[in-house]
Amino acid sequence: MDTIEIRGLELFAYHGVNPEEKEEGQRFVLDMKLKADLSKARQTDELADTVSYAAVKKTAERVFTAAKYDLIERAAQVVCEAILQEHEMVRSVKLTLKKPDAPMKGIFEYAAVTVTEKRGNHA
Repeated sequence: MDTIEIRGLELFAYHGVNPEEKEEGQRFVLDMKLKADLSKARQTDELADTVSYAAVKKTAERVFTAAKYDLIERAAQVVCEAILQEHEMVRSVKLTLKKPDAPMKGIFEYAAVTVTEKRGNHA
C-alpha cells in the first residue's frame, strides 16, 4: 500500500464550542495521509490511475467548511468519510486536524486530534 500526503492545508472555518468560534471563525490546519494502491500509476504515469491530491483537497475543503461543528473530532470524521466516499482508490485516511488558535490560556503550538478511517468502517 502506498501513501499520498497533504500537509499543512490551512482552512478557515467556524468550529468550536464557544459562541465566538462559531461567529468569528478561526484557522485550522489539516494533515492527511491517504493509503492507496498506486502500483498501476507508477507504471503508466497516468493521472486516471492514481488519487488526485487536488481533488482530495477540494473534497476536504468543501466538507470541512460546509457546516459548523462543536468538536474538531466530528469535523475530522466528516472529512475522512467524504474522502473515502468520493475517492474510491483511497483505502484509508489518517487526518490530523490542528487548531492553532484554540481558545485556551498558555503557550502552545496547536491543539489537535487525529482520526483514522478505513474503507468499510464507515456507514
